[in-house]
Amino acid sequence: MLPSSYERQECSLARALEIVGERWTLLVLRDAFYGVRRFNDFLAHLDMPRTVLSNRLRSLVESGVLVKVPDPGHSGRWLYELTDDGLALWPAMHALRSWGERQSGRRPRVFTHDACGTPLDPTARCESCGVLPAPNHVFVTPLGKSKRGARTDPVALGLRRKHRLLDLLPADSEVA
Repeated sequence: MLPSSYERQECSLARALEIVGERWTLLVLRDAFYGVRRFNDFLAHLDMPRTVLSNRLRSLVESGVLVKVPDPGHSGRWLYELTDDGLALWPAMHALRSWGERQSGRRPRVFTHDACGTPLDPTARCESCGVLPAPNHVFVTPLGKSKRGARTDPVALGLRRKHRLLDLLPADSEVA
């Protein structure tokens, strides 16, 4: 098994990888930016082992990237929300997503600035306004139709419509 720390490396990137570098962690964060908050929604959308998800969420909470808060709609359950440190990952997450689009030649979604409707550049900046909008000022819109055999979990269904980043996904009306 590979070590999860880079203690002998004098490097800030190594410190960042200790927090976000484990398999599945970036996808958990991606879904958190999309608005996923509940354990079962992460689990259904990511198709990862329950224990791994539990470990990743716990690690992100311990590192201060996510915070666990009581779910007001479900007694005894929890929601996971991005902290200020977690929100600060937005430009890096968007840049990685943009890089992945260039590598794959696929662009399933477009991210636009809510104030002007301009698509964000690969660094998450609005080219029209010249600002780096916070995630809650960004809309994500699917491009094209869903493919046959596409995912049908509540999060995937929610991602088929335009919505603002960080807004709860799936919405309670989508789960029912």
